Amino acid sequence: MTLGKLSAGAIVLAACLSLQGCIIVADGNGDYDYSSSDYRKQEEQNRQWIAALDDNATTTHVREKMGTPNFADRVTVDGVRYDVFYYRTHRVEADGDTTKDECTPVVFQDGVLMGSGEIALQQVPQVY
Repeated sequence: MTLGKLSAGAIVLAACLSLQGCIIVADGNGDYDYSSSDYRKQEEQNRQWIAALDDNATTTHVREKMGTPNFADRVTVDGVRYDVFYYRTHRVEADGDTTKDECTPVVFQDGVLMGSGEIALQQVPQVY
């Protein structure tokens, strides 16, 4: 065997031995496979945070505390802006997807908390 072949073999062996470690697997969209317990923890935390929101909480405060909502809607009616943030709080179907029916709406009028839940959502004027 020549010195070049031995050197190349040593490099390959060293590379193989150094490549051991932890692998994080993501799908093609960059989404990670979270366990159902991760979702349950997040749902519980979201329920607690929503229940503890102050009456004068702002959209900025809620985003800072709770993060980006799973869904968000905005509509302006007669010069009044309504924002609705939807945060996942329960599971309807264990399919790995979050849908609006698995979320609690948090409703704001001109950037200030109006309320949460379906009753608050019903107070937003419907635009047709």
